[in-house]
Amino acid sequence: MSRIRLILIPPSAALPATCLTLDAQGRVLTRGVVELGGPAAEPMRTVAVVPGADVLIRWLDLPTGSSAQVAAATLHLLRDDLAAPADRLSAALGPVPAPGERRLVAVVGRGLLQAWGDYLSSLGLKADVMIPDSLVLPEPAEDGALSAAVFGADLALRGRELALSLQPDLAEAVAAGRVLERIDRADEIERLLAAAALNPPVNLLAGAGRRVEADRRGWKRAGALAGVLLISPLILILAAAGHDEWRARDAEQRAEAAARQAFPDIAPTADAVAEATRRLTTAPPPGGTTAAAAALFAAVESVEGAELDSLTADEGGVRATVTYAAYQDLEALQQVMAARGMSLTDESTVDDQGKVVSEVRVGGA
Repeated sequence: MSRIRLILIPPSAALPATCLTLDAQGRVLTRGVVELGGPAAEPMRTVAVVPGADVLIRWLDLPTGSSAQVAAATLHLLRDDLAAPADRLSAALGPVPAPGERRLVAVVGRGLLQAWGDYLSSLGLKADVMIPDSLVLPEPAEDGALSAAVFGADLALRGRELALSLQPDLAEAVAAGRVLERIDRADEIERLLAAAALNPPVNLLAGAGRRVEADRRGWKRAGALAGVLLISPLILILAAAGHDEWRARDAEQRAEAAARQAFPDIAPTADAVAEATRRLTTAPPPGGTTAAAAALFAAVESVEGAELDSLTADEGGVRATVTYAAYQDLEALQQVMAARGMSLTDESTVDDQGKVVSEVRVGGA
């Protein structure tokens, strides 16, 4: 008898995974959980149900072509709805629809697929199929309704050409007046899970291809996708926030790459941006000590009440002690130095009898 193992991947890798064993007709044979350090799993076909909140699901009018061509077209059509570049995403296709109907597509981050696969590997399992939990639900009979069921911490919703999972407190906003037909009975949810395992509506692994980027930091991250672009303005705001986060993360990666290009000897485990900044601020100023002294004298003279108390140069760079009347005067000094292609870094500042005294370092801009 052919059996199927059904795994519900939890929202956090720290949680155990619910496991059902099904027979060839979808009847539940065993129920339980799979945890780290448990007994070795018996080989059988494994279907994993993953958090639908991390999967963008749409129905699209797609051109004909090979699977790779259609998947590429899918990512192009959805480019404005996604918070990551196409090379970091995987598009899985549903069955070819009847003429005049749109095709189901599911887009997920390659890093998330790898993370889910790593989680299963830690349990001694390997998925043959991955399905987002929202596609386990049936379409409601009427267009003015949504099927709803809880999976983990999220609420999955299914409507006509609509499938998503989200925080339960957002359900009413997304429903926009439509009736929520809640599925709460455990046996009914098991029946739906079994039906999806026997006839998967989509397999996220089918779109993964050979290139999957490792990302083992967990899968409940803002910005893996922009979020689901839906009918609710609140969802649009959340999607924009995810997009901004991805852009910030992308800027950090570019900054790190630039720092390592400028200083190839930075250790692989070091914070490249911080180390590059430190080196730049301690680098000898242009023109050496003489130029630094001349620039600093000119800066001090340009700020009323400022005085240069000392100037030293050693292997640590060019340092000075300056006294000035108000804290904002230091910014004025820094601006004058910057105009001369040099930086003035404040290393310590104290109040001294009504004046401000700073130990500063002169470096390259």
